[in-house]
Amino acid sequence: MFQELLNVIKNYETIIIHRHKNPDGDAMGSQIGLKHILLENFPEKTVYVVGDSAGHYGFMDDSVMDEVADEVYADALAIVLDTSAKHLISDERYTTAKATGRMDHHIFVEKICDTEVVDTSYESCCGLVTAFALACGLKLSPVSAKALYTGMVTDSGRFRYDSTTDQTFRLAAALMEQKFDTNDIYRKLYADDFARIRLKAQFVLKIKLTDCNVAYIYTTKEEMAELNVDTFTVSRGMVGTMSDIKGVDIWVNFTETEQGVLCELRSSKYNINPIAVKYGGGGHAKASGACVASKEIAMQMLGDLDAMTK
Repeated sequence: MFQELLNVIKNYETIIIHRHKNPDGDAMGSQIGLKHILLENFPEKTVYVVGDSAGHYGFMDDSVMDEVADEVYADALAIVLDTSAKHLISDERYTTAKATGRMDHHIFVEKICDTEVVDTSYESCCGLVTAFALACGLKLSPVSAKALYTGMVTDSGRFRYDSTTDQTFRLAAALMEQKFDTNDIYRKLYADDFARIRLKAQFVLKIKLTDCNVAYIYTTKEEMAELNVDTFTVSRGMVGTMSDIKGVDIWVNFTETEQGVLCELRSSKYNINPIAVKYGGGGHAKASGACVASKEIAMQMLGDLDAMTK
């Protein structure tokens, strides 16, 4: 599975690594991790990372994206990470590369690249990249291991989610053979300042329940403007405020943006991925996302989620 992608990598002197828009820890971790694996093992190659800003994950080492001229793609290999669908990829220029490859752990939606490694048995794309490195005999470095471990932690919910397996811990143990400070990761990931704690309290008060106990939060563009925070902080950052409510098996966070209504779907019991796919999104069985055109469509999605629990 991994050897074909490794052979492609060996054939290109320039490699440009992409991932999905509005990156989470797994997208950033796999991108930075793969970059430094390639630099460690193929120092003669030029490796770039591209996409929108790291946002909340700007604390990660080497998280600033590179500026790459269009003409560089002509003789380059573009690798897409942690992305199930074309429209989710940050920086569409990957299509202009001479060759393309993908590594992903999401439920398959569509073929994106020439060479693909898609395996849903991994809790994170970082886990998949780690397995790739180990299977191919590639050396890790402290920078790559720290980035990959960060992504594993975030996508497994600190190893709490049921996507976590014995494989997860074996790969995490392999990463920890490199010297990096796990406390530094956790402090930056989970330490909240007082303003953020107050913000979480505001969102707890916004929680509503449907007739079938689907929890949801809806934030309008006007409310976003008043909060004066970035979209990620509200959309991905606040969905977890509903995760531990007794009797709630599905929860969803709706956030209005200029591009549409971002929908973060989560469940502790049901496979909500088909509903995300129905509305143009994707992801995992119990953690998916989508972006819809209007509040009306978002409420239709909520109705579908409500019907799932009946």
